[in-house]
Amino acid sequence: MTTDSTQPTETDARFAGLPARPGKIVAVHLSYDARAAQRGRRPASPSYFLKASSSVAASGGTVERPAGTELLAFEGEIALIIGAPARRVPLETAWDHVAWVTAANDLGLYDLRANDKGSNVRSKSGDGFTPIGPQLIDARAVDPAGLRVRTWVNGDLRQDDTTAGLIFPLAQFIADLSQHLTLETGDVILTGTPAGSSVIVPGDVVEVEVDAPATGATSGRLVTTVVDGPDVAYDATVGSLPAVDDTQREEAWGSRDAAGLPAMVAEPVEAPSLSPELREKLTRVPVAGLSQQLRKRGLNNVTIDGVRPLHPEQKLVGTAKTLRFVPGREDLFASHGGGYNAQKRAFDAVGDGEVIVIEARGEAGSGTLGDILAIRAHARGAAGVVTDGGVRDLDAVSAVGIPVYTVGAHPAVLGRKHVPWDHDITIACGGTTVQPGDVIVGDADGVIVIPPALAGEVADAALAQEDEDAWIAARVAEGHPVDGLFPMNAAWRARYEADHTPVGEPVEPQGPTS
Repeated sequence: MTTDSTQPTETDARFAGLPARPGKIVAVHLSYDARAAQRGRRPASPSYFLKASSSVAASGGTVERPAGTELLAFEGEIALIIGAPARRVPLETAWDHVAWVTAANDLGLYDLRANDKGSNVRSKSGDGFTPIGPQLIDARAVDPAGLRVRTWVNGDLRQDDTTAGLIFPLAQFIADLSQHLTLETGDVILTGTPAGSSVIVPGDVVEVEVDAPATGATSGRLVTTVVDGPDVAYDATVGSLPAVDDTQREEAWGSRDAAGLPAMVAEPVEAPSLSPELREKLTRVPVAGLSQQLRKRGLNNVTIDGVRPLHPEQKLVGTAKTLRFVPGREDLFASHGGGYNAQKRAFDAVGDGEVIVIEARGEAGSGTLGDILAIRAHARGAAGVVTDGGVRDLDAVSAVGIPVYTVGAHPAVLGRKHVPWDHDITIACGGTTVQPGDVIVGDADGVIVIPPALAGEVADAALAQEDEDAWIAARVAEGHPVDGLFPMNAAWRARYEADHTPVGEPVEPQGPTS
């Protein structure tokens, strides 16, 4: 008996939303800014996993949640269908290899994630775990930067984002994958899900739609109903058993609150190297005195050169939180400069008493922060900001009141010269190496970096030196010559040891014994 090859048979009806059964399905892990912010990590480049083509299902079908499991989650996504084979294609022509766009639901069972180590083979390739369709959108008729994906659960809108919120443009997935393997006609790429993915239970109805608001083109709503699966007897002798913990629950539901878990309260911890007492001592010591003590200990390359304070009257004391910019490059700024980039993440995460130290290579040709980020740092309790780059909105930044050190003002935005690359790493600022947790002290003379292990010793020594210098200054003011007094010879040293006066207390005029 023959069948009409243009019509799906009962066996292949699950592929009704596609031109044919795909040879492979490639899925992207994290791709939307909103999802990356939710997960607390932002990839520098795309990463992928494979799904079995046997997991494809058509609109209107069901998906089983196996008995004994709890964390089946939906992920509304934009699916790309390859129309022409792609092998080592450049970014500029990669979109030409996409024939259609449609909706997909990248369903996953978190109970089976633990032992897959990111491959998602068991958790994502179950039968019916990749509904696709129902209608194909001609890729030639839409702007890939103007697509939208929305997901509803039982009629409530749960996900709503556009490709403007992607960390990587859609064409980059084609170009990147084609460097490593041939994308063949009919292959499907699932391009990742935005924030809002969460857990679904038997009885829930999930709908996903992809559309191009500018043209009205739409995939229609992809409908999937969750049902109870059979009581599967997983065999521990041949594979891993379903298992969940609070981490899996939090990621599946999207937040601890949604998962019904108690909030994790992080108690503020004062860095061991910068107790309140040490902070107070460092506030009293001038940077010049600290520099002198570090030099005595063999540390000469500890000043952040070329930066000046916006508020010379303010003292800066704190521990370093580092941020690194690399030289501007258009393709890298496209992948790293937008959305919730490293700069925004650093300013959102700065803690009480920390100093954001920025590596900008001494490049003053654009701003490295403006008033909004200065306000954010101030609101977070940051001790200040040090950048060997420029500052834009200088008057507004100054008005915030937080100590800021910079090479100068510049009106241009970050992207003119810089790409925000990474934070909480070892950096170079003003010709000096700075590590997260280093002690940063600044005054009108400049900024110095103190290794945490030496901070207490150096502070005490510098305060003692300040007492000594004040006593010497008083003697000079009385008319004594500096020869033999600065530095002190044995006679003056004996007098000082016997009768020196701490800083801040009056000194009675008296000369050395003869």
